Amino acid sequence: MASSQSTTSPAPLSDAAAAAAITNLKDRIPKLEPRRRRQEVNPTPVPETPTLPSPPDTSNWAFTVPKRRILSKRDHDTFLASPTHSLIKAWIFGLAESVVDSPCSAVKNDDLSDTVKAILGILKDAEDLVARSPPDEQGSSRFGNKAFKGFLDLVSEKATTWHEALGIELNDAITEASTYLEQSFGNRNRIDYGSGHELNFMIWLLCLYQLGHLQPTDFKAIALTVFSRYLSMMRTVQMTYYLEPAGSHGVWGLDDYQFLPFLFGASQLLHHPYITPRSIHQQLTIEEFGDDYLYLGQVAFVNNTKTVKGLRWHSPMLDDISSAKSWSKIDGGMRRMFVNEVLGKLPVMQHFLFGSLVPAVEGMSEDGGGETAHDEHDGRVTSQASDHTGHAHDGTGWGDCCGIKVPSSIAAAQEMKKGGKADTLRRIPFD
Repeated sequence: MASSQSTTSPAPLSDAAAAAAITNLKDRIPKLEPRRRRQEVNPTPVPETPTLPSPPDTSNWAFTVPKRRILSKRDHDTFLASPTHSLIKAWIFGLAESVVDSPCSAVKNDDLSDTVKAILGILKDAEDLVARSPPDEQGSSRFGNKAFKGFLDLVSEKATTWHEALGIELNDAITEASTYLEQSFGNRNRIDYGSGHELNFMIWLLCLYQLGHLQPTDFKAIALTVFSRYLSMMRTVQMTYYLEPAGSHGVWGLDDYQFLPFLFGASQLLHHPYITPRSIHQQLTIEEFGDDYLYLGQVAFVNNTKTVKGLRWHSPMLDDISSAKSWSKIDGGMRRMFVNEVLGKLPVMQHFLFGSLVPAVEGMSEDGGGETAHDEHDGRVTSQASDHTGHAHDGTGWGDCCGIKVPSSIAAAQEMKKGGKADTLRRIPFD
């Protein structure tokens, strides 16, 4: 006799009970909320702008030939606590603040003082000297062209005449100021150029301020017109003589050669209504506004002198910075970088020259030009090549002065353009 097994189905829930069960289930499931981006606060405050002192009375001044005075970590620490450290920050940051929200075209020719016009004339003369010292034939070499030394010789010959045109009459004053100008075009022995040479140009202008030839009313023209003209001239020099980057890692990943266009340029764009940090990826924006804004103009130059396309490949730090929410963030970052990575780095500042207008302080070493140097990283005494005598290192990154030789990216781009041989050189990121 077959038996059957019956199953009992649960009684269906009433509409009210079903609704209650659903409500109870919703309360037990955590709510989905958009993930909030972690706010990273930089613990390092944005460096403030010190008050720029009035120019000294130089009527009975004892001028000196600028020399290196930072020969050890102790010297560097002394400098960082000195009035000269504050003077340089006041000068550079003061220039940056003078151009907030100002395009280069805001400075008209009628706004230029006679001194500023004379400086522009000097830079034009300097660029004209390139034609008098044409580059040597060097095949497809991407390292510095030795004809650059002839160019520097011509600059040295013209230095006195240039400074006399500025109204500087004392020979000792001309000697001191011209030292910085001559250093601003690049290194004679290594045939390279970098942010230290760019800084020398700004210190030359600071000397002119200290001598009373530049006034605060000139600051906007200095940053937007004079500095722009200097950049243009140096691009001609770099492309003619294939100047190598001074340091084997570029300028902290920003640019192989320049830094201040990004500092001044961020100030120019500080409150711009529609040009955002991400605009550096928009070619039309770069083309339309590159001449008016130093930041965009330098990005354009970097793009044009690399053998690969895309900031992500050839300038990853610039690419990363473009994700910042505002130009204010970039402006603060550039200020920190100038203080920490330029003034605050021993391998960079050991090349800095101190005279009477931008003085060293008591207790700093005298440059004796010896044949040995102490390695500040571990205290060892080491022999240095003639161009590196007395140089110290802080043990971080590549040595800015003693790093490996790096072929010029400008040279690579120029060689690729010659004769339309665009594929004859291997395309290497970061070259």
